[in-house]
Amino acid sequence: MTTYSHIQVPDGAKIEVAAEGVLQTPDRPILAFIEGDGTGPDIWRASKRVFDAAVEHCYGGKRAIAWMEVFAGEKGNNVCGSYLPEETLDAIREYHVAIKGPLTTPVGGGFRSLNVSLRQKLDLFACVRPVQHFEGVPSPVVSPEKVNMVIFRENTEDVYSGYEVEEGSEQARQFLEFAKKTFGWDIRTDSGIGFKPISISGTKRIVRAAIKFAVKHNRKSVTLVHKGNIMKFTEGAFRKWGYDLVREEFSGVAVGWNDCNGDPGGKILVKDTIADIFLQQILTRPLEFDVVTTMNLNGDYMSDALAAQVGGIGIAPGANINYETGAAIFEATHGTAPKYANLDKVNPSSLILSGVMMFDHLGWNEVSEAITNAMVKAFKDKTVTYDFARLMDGATLVKCSEFATALIDNL
Repeated sequence: MTTYSHIQVPDGAKIEVAAEGVLQTPDRPILAFIEGDGTGPDIWRASKRVFDAAVEHCYGGKRAIAWMEVFAGEKGNNVCGSYLPEETLDAIREYHVAIKGPLTTPVGGGFRSLNVSLRQKLDLFACVRPVQHFEGVPSPVVSPEKVNMVIFRENTEDVYSGYEVEEGSEQARQFLEFAKKTFGWDIRTDSGIGFKPISISGTKRIVRAAIKFAVKHNRKSVTLVHKGNIMKFTEGAFRKWGYDLVREEFSGVAVGWNDCNGDPGGKILVKDTIADIFLQQILTRPLEFDVVTTMNLNGDYMSDALAAQVGGIGIAPGANINYETGAAIFEATHGTAPKYANLDKVNPSSLILSGVMMFDHLGWNEVSEAITNAMVKAFKDKTVTYDFARLMDGATLVKCSEFATALIDNL
């Protein structure tokens, strides 16, 4: 067991990882947590109470979580002298599973995004965002209950890779000169330049994860979303390589649209659509989509747009997973909302539902189900935090901590 400078390792056991990233979870697993910045401590305290109560409710003391705090963001800088300490990365690598609140990316701190840095440094290639409506939650659309999708967003490539050169820099001048001479590209000389790598290996592992999820959870279709009509060698290639993978590895359980004329014959149907059309059709025909997989930037837009249809990002869970190693970070998908920090006000649902995903990942499905049922009851009873209360008639307004108490009472 590694000794860390700032991290206190609790009494518990490490999660072991078997073949193909399958976790072997002990009865008292050590799980890392980052409480987060801004409202992070408020929502973490509320969520942890729900998690511990649900585990106790389901297992009667036979199982429990050994929580291990690791540091990032403002607290990481205060405690360890770094917004993303190397020992935090080492601890998550060693213990495999972590959950985190929102993090503020420091201005001028050397990180484009702490969230992106965590995903890339730990190779958590799949950003998984389930999106579904809970009865009673206010929504801007007429039939939010028709939305029930899981987004698999590739986390490590695309324009988020960070390969950019600044307008007017020597690097930009050299690239513009090279592009003109080598490719005949006439790019405006006052341009900043960004690069968009999309690889065969990166594409296939995210599409593979999406199809395996669809098989495991009895989903009917997987949709590849792209802008391949314009970006033919990146997003168009994503589409092609996705269909290639279906034929190479999943012909027994899945079939591409062009290989079956749209009739999968009982197999999972793999199809594709253009990104801008997808954003229209999730409003007009949401029942046509089930599991969705796409690249990094598309997935960022799409997961937030879908979250809005079911009540907003405050209720949207998320996970960053490497399905090959079992490593995962589950996270609140919203920002830090610093003006509400320490007011015990904000909705902890995003982090709590990310915990539901975490317990599923651990194989503790009884806990996931218990928390979900408790949340459904709270929303039906209109026991909600301010963000939903202001949109409901007859709501009972509760604080962040009181919402956690309501869920515990509903177990």
